[in-house]
Amino acid sequence: MNTELTLDFTANAEPATQVVADPDCAWVSRLPVPLVTTALTSARVDPPLAGLRFAVKDNMDVAGSATTAACPAFAFEATASAQVVQQLLNAGAALMGKTNMDQFACGLNGTRSPFGAVPNAFNPAYVSGGSSSGSAYVVASGQVDFSLGTDTAGSGRVPAGLNNIVGLKPSRGLISTRGVLPAAQSVDCVSIFACTVATAVQVLENAMGYDPLDAYSRHLTLADSAFPASFKFGVPDQLEFFGDTLAEAAYQAAVLRLQGMGGIAVKLDFAPFKQAAQLLYGSALVAERYAAIRSFFDEHEAEVIEPVRSIIAEGRQYSAADLFDAQTQLKLIGQRANALWADIDLLVVPTAPTHYSVASMLQIPVELNRRLGEYTNFVNLLDYAALSVPSAMRSDGLPFGITLIGRCGSDWQLAELGQRYHHLTGLTQGATAVPLPSPQAIKGLTQKPSTQGSVRVAVVGAHLSGMPLNSQLTERGATLVGTASTAADYRLYALPGTAPPKPGLLRVAAGQGSAIALEVWDMPLQHYGSFVALIAAPLGIGTLTLADSTSVQGFVCEAEALHDAKDISHLGGWRAYIASLQAADT
Repeated sequence: MNTELTLDFTANAEPATQVVADPDCAWVSRLPVPLVTTALTSARVDPPLAGLRFAVKDNMDVAGSATTAACPAFAFEATASAQVVQQLLNAGAALMGKTNMDQFACGLNGTRSPFGAVPNAFNPAYVSGGSSSGSAYVVASGQVDFSLGTDTAGSGRVPAGLNNIVGLKPSRGLISTRGVLPAAQSVDCVSIFACTVATAVQVLENAMGYDPLDAYSRHLTLADSAFPASFKFGVPDQLEFFGDTLAEAAYQAAVLRLQGMGGIAVKLDFAPFKQAAQLLYGSALVAERYAAIRSFFDEHEAEVIEPVRSIIAEGRQYSAADLFDAQTQLKLIGQRANALWADIDLLVVPTAPTHYSVASMLQIPVELNRRLGEYTNFVNLLDYAALSVPSAMRSDGLPFGITLIGRCGSDWQLAELGQRYHHLTGLTQGATAVPLPSPQAIKGLTQKPSTQGSVRVAVVGAHLSGMPLNSQLTERGATLVGTASTAADYRLYALPGTAPPKPGLLRVAAGQGSAIALEVWDMPLQHYGSFVALIAAPLGIGTLTLADSTSVQGFVCEAEALHDAKDISHLGGWRAYIASLQAADT
């Protein structure tokens, strides 16, 4: 890897010399033959994970393989596999190898390894996120179907958000960490990377389980009812993107999409969460990172790379009394944070506030790493579950993700909502061109959001998500089902003199029309009448035929009103027309 840098670099500028990370650095070791449990080969019924390939972060033991934690001097050959690895092998998955990581899981960026920096799957000049860097990359690039990481401060979420994949951070204690080298054992958990929520959930179903030989394993009862149709999601009252306007715009678009799904955004005081996050490295809590490898570190400190060495060494200075003080402070902050949950069902934050280049991260490793954890560090400290899902592709070709955060035990609820959200984005899987498959039922849920007593309505113009009249839908509890298009028998016109601007949709003879983009919404039946009453001539509600030949209620226009209207059918939809007007103004 090229690591040459110029020295005239400030915190707000890119280095003159670009560093491009090597994709091969995602792996620490690849097995010559995929590891499978041979006892399953004679079974008559395929095990649940049969046919799925996976990789594990190299702080997890695999029998007969070295565990390095990205520190060659620390390496040892494991005599048994970590409990979670063995469970997945027993479930039929095939292990392909072990992945690179920030040394001793100390970092959120993926450059802190003697095995090299792991690249972003979309642009190798940018960081992958860490510490589970390699695990995220091999999923995003399609080399495996899922992978395991660990998450103490965001390592199972930041790499997911930066690589357009799903990062499932379960409730602590749900998956055994026996055979996993800890970073901070009391708040660690095993995380799951996949291209879809459905795959991540399938892995969790086979990975979870109480382990009496794991000091922090717990019997947890997971909530089995989905969030309500009109769910309330918290958004931070103060948002920080460190000057990244593309990330800021992507987050605001995500909020609009969630509102379109029936969500109600609730601004909340983010201060307690930030205060909890600051304790992770700014108090005696950091001593737990030193405790995790104390014997090795005291004898081989020089073998640990910077800045990992300095961070772990910091843990030596604290006394037991200091640790009790920090734990008490965290408990008090937790009490304040818990009070905020009375008004929300979940919290929604950017997974990461921005992207950084590899060159920038190598030049300013501590500060830029800290920024990547802006929305992640507090989650395990306060005992929450979290799910990072892809949200958008930015105009610079880099991904943006959001994280859904819920109370301990909300794992299935987050998965149900996260899956619906992900599939509304229209994104492909990871860095591949493979489209998302059909969503799957979350088996752990016995009750989903009710859509009984509703009318399915298609909108093509000012009622689309983010458009001026969308509130007429959301105020009535309507929820966004998804995007679609009409059959190719319609024409779309921009109506003159309408405020706000509106289109008119007209059905025409076969072969004379176009497919027009639209959104489909579920409107509660009791509010449908009041919605229709708002529609003024020449618009009205009729029956539309969609591209899949199904029919829904939707906006239509009287033909007489289109004589002076502009035919915009060739643009394929109202959003494209509005975008063309904005482009003409610039």
